[in-house]
Amino acid sequence: MNGLSTVFILVGLFLLGGVYSFWKQQLPKGLIVLLSLGSALCLIAGVLRLEVWN
Repeated sequence: MNGLSTVFILVGLFLLGGVYSFWKQQLPKGLIVLLSLGSALCLIAGVLRLEVWN
């Protein structure tokens, strides 16, 4: 596991926590969807950059 994949996974988890927080505060759904898409993309990028796929 290299540094960039770790950063992507940590940022994705941080954004996922933001999605949960925004959901509990009942903020606009568009903002929650946008944040969840960013979180999903970061997590996917981090997982795909792992060395186990080579």
